[in-house]
Amino acid sequence: MTNKILALFALVGCLAMAGCANTVDGAGKDISNAGNAISKSVK
Repeated sequence: MTNKILALFALVGCLAMAGCANTVDGAGKDISNAGNAISKSVK
């Protein structure tokens, strides 16, 4: 019983971390695009 609960928590944790990775990746792209827009406007 304990092993099933631990496995469930591990699965939920992995799914949560996968979601965070996509969010951080998307935020990085947004920040990069904003930096490029600022650079173009300065030129």
